[in-house]
Amino acid sequence: MTEIIQLKTIAELHRFFALDKPLHPLISIAWHKADQKFSFGEIRVTSDLYQVSMKGNMRGAFTYGRNSYDFEEGTLVFTAPGQVAAFKQSDFELSNSGWSLTFHPDLIRKSELGRTIKDYSFFDYAVFEALHVSEKESNILTELVKKVEIELQQNIDDHSQDLMIVMLEAILKYCRRYYNRQFHTRTNLNKDLIVRFEQYLETYFASEELLERGLPTVTQCGEALNMTGSYLSDLLKLETGKSALTYIHAHVIEAAKTLLLNTNDSVGEVAYRLGFQYQQHFSKLFKAKTGISPSDFRNIN
Repeated sequence: MTEIIQLKTIAELHRFFALDKPLHPLISIAWHKADQKFSFGEIRVTSDLYQVSMKGNMRGAFTYGRNSYDFEEGTLVFTAPGQVAAFKQSDFELSNSGWSLTFHPDLIRKSELGRTIKDYSFFDYAVFEALHVSEKESNILTELVKKVEIELQQNIDDHSQDLMIVMLEAILKYCRRYYNRQFHTRTNLNKDLIVRFEQYLETYFASEELLERGLPTVTQCGEALNMTGSYLSDLLKLETGKSALTYIHAHVIEAAKTLLLNTNDSVGEVAYRLGFQYQQHFSKLFKAKTGISPSDFRNIN
């Protein structure tokens, strides 16, 4: 297997990709250039950095997890610290469009964005769940990136970092808005996915997998539908107002009610049949969702 190259800092990133020395130790903007070529064969890279990349007319392949992604114009890809990306094209070519905005977590650590960065769940999406933007949307994001660059090119003062963080947060908020638009424009496809998700849960809870593997996780459900758990949960929230975990819990409660009313199994046995390792975890969830304990539910029905 190809060795994983780890890039811990902005400076290391610039050296690896033969870029000019960065203007700031914690944030960098690289504009894609047609005359910039890479001949590094197959590589796998991970970093301690966040990155937002607008892909222009780029030729090459980029693998993320188990999925391969062909670059398209007007497409944004988001990566977070610790994720592994593989570049497979030996001659990776760029065009004179597109940019990559990279920042270290230390840049935002003491800011409000540092506390809310996890809310931007698209950093956990796979590349095939990339954001596709219109020309107008692309221009808005690019103008914000240019404003960050203006701050980078000026003498650093007490306001520089705060201003860059404000614009960085604006970029991420626009991206979240555009993702919501993308979900809405694919509403028919999304409804089909919701039906498939519900069918998967029904099949899973009726199968031996429940005993063998326990309760399904959001990640597991996403993989069954060929998407990340984060993407599935965000899609469900936008379409139905409910998260993937809420759907899973609803199936647990319905299955529990059926077992409690139609079998003589103890509460502990019901919990086990539903994939819980500990009875108290089942009882706590059941009471939280129904307002009464499993035993009380059985007795009053």
